[in-house]
Amino acid sequence: MNYKRVYSILNKDLKIIENELERVLESGSPILQESSLHYLQAGGKRIRPILVILSAKFGDYTIDTVKDVAVALELIHMASLIHDDVIDDAYTRRGRPTVKAKWDNKISMYTGDFILARALEIITSVEDIIAHQVLSHTMVELSIGEIEQIRDKYNFNQSMTNYFRRIKRKTALLIAASCRLGAIAANVPEDLQKKLYQFGYYAGMAFQITDDILDFTSTAEKLGKPVGEDLLQGNITLPVLFAMKEPALKKKITKVHETMDLSELQNIIELIKSTDAIQKSIKICNMYLDKAYVILNTLPENETKKMLDTMLKFIGKRKF
Repeated sequence: MNYKRVYSILNKDLKIIENELERVLESGSPILQESSLHYLQAGGKRIRPILVILSAKFGDYTIDTVKDVAVALELIHMASLIHDDVIDDAYTRRGRPTVKAKWDNKISMYTGDFILARALEIITSVEDIIAHQVLSHTMVELSIGEIEQIRDKYNFNQSMTNYFRRIKRKTALLIAASCRLGAIAANVPEDLQKKLYQFGYYAGMAFQITDDILDFTSTAEKLGKPVGEDLLQGNITLPVLFAMKEPALKKKITKVHETMDLSELQNIIELIKSTDAIQKSIKICNMYLDKAYVILNTLPENETKKMLDTMLKFIGKRKF
């Protein structure tokens, strides 16, 4: 089984979620509606809705019981991307202009706020107080992660601890919450909810590290944005932290700034790739995947478990 097969099996329910995403983003403002739909219509992997569905399948699953959770979590993810692009001054995402590039920063911020408000409105359909506690904690941590990213821009002396804490807050916790909230919505037993949450956390850490590796090893066409854009925008990721262990290369990397000549940036990217930084980052990614597999092996034996296994393989085998 591969990722496309999982998507095919879940296709009917994912289409319902997709239609609901479009419906809830309707508004009385033409600009707000167009800007809100901009990223949605660009597509995406829909990792969070898929994990909501798969986690719920360990309980009393129906699409009606999990639809609102899946929609709310994908909206929170979308809102964070829109806000991220303002912070990073990014002009492309998924091969399309960002909301800030097509409109401006003000429209972007209000669009992100509108989408976030819709998510909070939708999640009220879930009555379990634990679900709201998990989600509110996740959103607080996500916000702190955004602030930390701003604080650490072009901070070439930050520690790896800073990096891991930041990706935990910005990525892993929302993926973990997707697993737990899907489970809560389907009345999965609490001990299994907690296992799914932990599974999602480890998978989320690996997912973000993989993204950070691909920022150096993939192509602009596949990334939907320029190669090395994270470094150019001052976001110091795991491969960079490993590469800076070499003093001579660190001197060059610390000269990176957002208006630098792109040919000079490309030279630095090649130097980073010539070290063992990518291999060391892959090793850390695999460590988190292994932790996720340990949790996965404790889950009940069924088709859903096989699909979660496929999702992990998809995360770990994206082209480096």
